[in-house]
Amino acid sequence: MTSLQDLEALIGVTPDWPQPGVIFRDISPLLSSRFADVVAHMSGLFTKQELDEVDAFAGVDARGFIFAGALAAGLGKNMIMIRKGGKLPPPSHQTSYQLEYGEARLELKPGQGRTILLDDVVATGGTLGAAADLCAMAGYEVKGFAALIDLRGLNSFVWQGLKVRSVFRYP
Repeated sequence: MTSLQDLEALIGVTPDWPQPGVIFRDISPLLSSRFADVVAHMSGLFTKQELDEVDAFAGVDARGFIFAGALAAGLGKNMIMIRKGGKLPPPSHQTSYQLEYGEARLELKPGQGRTILLDDVVATGGTLGAAADLCAMAGYEVKGFAALIDLRGLNSFVWQGLKVRSVFRYP
């Protein structure tokens, strides 16, 4: 398996995009050349026992689907899609939450089971928190969180005592 240092070198860095002061971390080069290693590192964020105790991986639309689908397929689990608002026919549960510059909505079909929530990046934690609230509302038990990148300088994310686990952390 490729080292974290070698994987991190594949993440593109674009300063001042999409606006001044923002450092955009582009995971496209990483995923296009070392996807299997990324998935292995993400699954390594949890113990075998923790992975055995979940029924599904839930991915936040859209990049969270990448990791949730890969982990679900690789570990013989189910995949849950937490969609952006307006994408699912009824019945579905919905929640709105604040973004840095406005409001967004997530929706999810009702269900049950124990799940780990996945996304590509945790910035302020608003999307992940809303996704967790939505999972609980829809009938799922959230057992953990994982993201490829955690922008720790922008958040101190904790939901019901659970912290996000990440492959890469930036201040």
